[in-house]
Amino acid sequence: MAYFLAVDIGASGGRHMLGWVEEGKIRTEEAYRFENRPFTRDGRLCWDAEGLFRHILAGLRACKSRGKIPDTMGIDTWGVDFVLLDSRGERIGDALSYRDGRVRGMAEELERSLPFSELYAQSGIQKQAFNTIYQLMALKKQNPDYLERARNFLMMPDYFHYLLSGVKKQEYTNATTTALVRAGGGGWNYPLIDTLALPSRLFGELSGPGTPAGRFLPQVREEAGFDCSVMLPATHDTASAFLAVPARDGSSVCLSSGTWSLLGVETAAPLITPAAREANFTNEGGYGGSNRFLKNIMGLWIIQSIKRELGDAYSYAGLEAAAREAGSFASVVDAGDEVFLAPESMTGAVRDFCSGTGQPVPQTPGELARCVYAGLAACYADSIRQLSAITGKDYAAVRVVGGGSRDRYLNSLTAAAAGIPVFAGPEEGTAAGNLLAQMIAAGEFRDAAEAREAVALSFDIVEYVP
Repeated sequence: MAYFLAVDIGASGGRHMLGWVEEGKIRTEEAYRFENRPFTRDGRLCWDAEGLFRHILAGLRACKSRGKIPDTMGIDTWGVDFVLLDSRGERIGDALSYRDGRVRGMAEELERSLPFSELYAQSGIQKQAFNTIYQLMALKKQNPDYLERARNFLMMPDYFHYLLSGVKKQEYTNATTTALVRAGGGGWNYPLIDTLALPSRLFGELSGPGTPAGRFLPQVREEAGFDCSVMLPATHDTASAFLAVPARDGSSVCLSSGTWSLLGVETAAPLITPAAREANFTNEGGYGGSNRFLKNIMGLWIIQSIKRELGDAYSYAGLEAAAREAGSFASVVDAGDEVFLAPESMTGAVRDFCSGTGQPVPQTPGELARCVYAGLAACYADSIRQLSAITGKDYAAVRVVGGGSRDRYLNSLTAAAAGIPVFAGPEEGTAAGNLLAQMIAAGEFRDAAEAREAVALSFDIVEYVP
């Protein structure tokens, strides 16, 4: 029996998911789970990279204790964030979070010399204040010595793969989120990199999902208690999640629902039109060179933040139940508004939004959650309408993967708002997609189509009707 390990690290937590194929079906077992929360150091919002790597090692030991040693393993994370390494291979500075305020004004500054219409035409990437290109501009302005000392640029999953294997690989799907890769699989955009006066030495060959990245370093073997091959999955979590969307005929919209909500479709080539740019749709790399044409929506981050501010007095199920009870509360927030990106108080931001738009101000936890859920469903429905207008296609269903697939209330609201059925599952869609890339590379499945057929047979899918 060949085992595979997906380490899926999101902006709020991570998990180690073991997977194997048995009689044509994918079997999974969670081996380890952990929290991921940024912290503030020297006025900057940082990821605890050392702590996350300790959790990666702890999860490997958990696999060993279960007696299920993976043949290969791979890590996926969120996009846009990165680290720099010096000539000794050591990290320069902290691993900063995209929610850190250092990027304020960088998009506007770049716009003065490079209109966004031109940047979008080259990269196909939507405008978000925290995009990697703006983070690098902020770094050049605030810590120019970092770039002078740097010899390697690694996205977060690339960095963790390096810590495991000692091999520095730059994986394609996550690299596309930087806005420094040419749309459509053209590799790094070196003319743009030169225009920005970024060191071109930092940007090397891009590797696709399924590329080996070496075996465990000796110290990792000792920590884990076994040896293993590190295999690149689609390291951007949404690319992995889209791979795990069950067998489909092109008539469905895909929604990866978690801390962020990513809604869209796979296309053979980027869609870089004025309409796509104005609607702020993005084109990111997918498995097998596909293009993910999607809308980035704030997602369950708002609910997660409200839950924390309530002192975790409510479970997610409890907060969902409270929202159902407040079903008659009419206020709706715009889940795409940047005021919800990193407010000092999320409950305050929700109340201020409602007050500022002349709506009743939510008071109870149920009312707070209700107007967020309704806002997310409305945003999904509006994005589907935009997607149809841009692609010229009508979509018959929404297929939801990720943690949000278990949120029955949100899925019901989405079906009602969009007027089409919602099919939810698998819940661990990102981890499943990570596993699929490894399984395809190992020959367990011929290709993505066969792997997706196995997903449809292997996981429970729940239907919600309008």
